[in-house]
Amino acid sequence: MVFEKVITVDGRAHMLGRLASVIAKELLLGQHVVVVRCEQIIISGSLVRNKVKFAQFLKKRTNTNPKKGPIHYRSPARMFWRVVRGMLPHKTYRGQQALSRLQCYEGIPTPWDKKKKVVVPAALKVLRLKPGRRHCLLGRLASEFGWKHAQLIEKMEAKRRVRAAEFYAEKKSSNQRKALAEKEADLSKIIPVLEKFGHYIHPAEKMEEDESAAEAPAAEPATAEPATASATAGGGDY
Repeated sequence: MVFEKVITVDGRAHMLGRLASVIAKELLLGQHVVVVRCEQIIISGSLVRNKVKFAQFLKKRTNTNPKKGPIHYRSPARMFWRVVRGMLPHKTYRGQQALSRLQCYEGIPTPWDKKKKVVVPAALKVLRLKPGRRHCLLGRLASEFGWKHAQLIEKMEAKRRVRAAEFYAEKKSSNQRKALAEKEADLSKIIPVLEKFGHYIHPAEKMEEDESAAEAPAAEPATAEPATASATAGGGDY
């Protein structure tokens, strides 16, 4: 990833561990990362196998006082957050600062639904998981162990998709109207003024200049002059 102020990653169709490892490295490098749609992150292996593994994980607790940990998160966003935390030195100051630069959400909440989202090719299921292999969604696994907001997230996502479709249709129409207005605009009074100050180049003239520059032959490289007899008589300097 190129360093930016904040990067928004769409977690849909990404492999859990591979995505977490890439994001952990970026966090340590100082990048702020926001991960949305964590409920659609993919885990390799069947749902039954992952349920067995998570049930074994739930048995790990402090006998004297289970509140002291380990904490077993049920939300997909917090489950992914915990996976990333395991790849960071979170008990050091550097690791704590890196972890503070990570935000995880189910669905795509309001501030981030209008931001440009990226994917991580090194973690995409279509590139990293062999066709036919079993897999399951993180949201489905979380629902099996007590996460109760899957239907609410789906309802909110349906509304967001409708708003996004309306916004895209309006943007497309606006671009078409703008292009038509630029095509039909009468610039006969403005062009002479721009040309007077050298701020306007006619498109036909610019095309002719580009064509002439492309057709101009490349300058031949300078050839070295032949060495004189006096320079080579003694065998030259070594």
